[in-house]
Amino acid sequence: MTATYDAWVGREEKRTERVLALVVQAMAATFDLNTAPEPGQPLPPGWQWLFFNPAVRRSGLGVDGHPKRGGFLPPIELPKRMWAGSRVRYLADLPVDAKATRRSRIQKVENKVGKRGSLWFVTVEHIISCEGKQCIAEEQDIVYREATPAGATPAPAPEPYDGQAQWSRSVEPDTTLLFRYSALTFNGHRIHYDQSYAREEEGYPNLVVHGPLTATLLQQFAMEHGGGRPLARFDFRGVSPLFVDRAFRLEGREAEDGTLALWARGPDGELAMSATAAFR
Repeated sequence: MTATYDAWVGREEKRTERVLALVVQAMAATFDLNTAPEPGQPLPPGWQWLFFNPAVRRSGLGVDGHPKRGGFLPPIELPKRMWAGSRVRYLADLPVDAKATRRSRIQKVENKVGKRGSLWFVTVEHIISCEGKQCIAEEQDIVYREATPAGATPAPAPEPYDGQAQWSRSVEPDTTLLFRYSALTFNGHRIHYDQSYAREEEGYPNLVVHGPLTATLLQQFAMEHGGGRPLARFDFRGVSPLFVDRAFRLEGREAEDGTLALWARGPDGELAMSATAAFR
């Protein structure tokens, strides 16, 4: 009988904290930017993921480095958990150094069956507000899946992506980039810094690049080609993982409706992440 988690639908939590300028400066240094936003200036898109992350005691972590199952999120026992994608709306500027509140609500919990077994999808709504004004609204998809059995047939190699890019630039993810992003987001997931765990326990060939890190880079890339307009909407979906020390490309083109079609292309030409950006 399949477990149900109906009791978790509608569950809410609230976190309030300051959008610290010191953290913003550290993020700018991590991205090797010449300058960082000053207090009072808008927080760049994607950088909100540096904040409102739970400070779980070490004894409260599972073997994978994530918080143990239960609490706000449902106690789904499947061993692999990942952030599959989001739909983000930028409603107003979130100033650096301002005090902000994020209200989170579980919208739905769904079970599906994939090629490699059971999958659970949890959709969480996050609303970030400052001084009574909603600044950012996001629907985040989290997926839980089974471990790959020992000796299982490897998944087929992904097909090269055929997207035609107007713009393209290379990103070289090294261990320092992954370490700094894990530290800034207080993300203990071992696939990003523990090579033996990533290989032996989760079956990856090397350390995994964070999905939200790639999504943040794509938002920065969108801003570079948005003609100076503020970002209004950014939707992304992870397709296949990227790995440390293997360069990938940020690519994109303008669509007929004025939005930008964006993607991350892996080192073998595969589609790693797809995204859409729209401007105010």
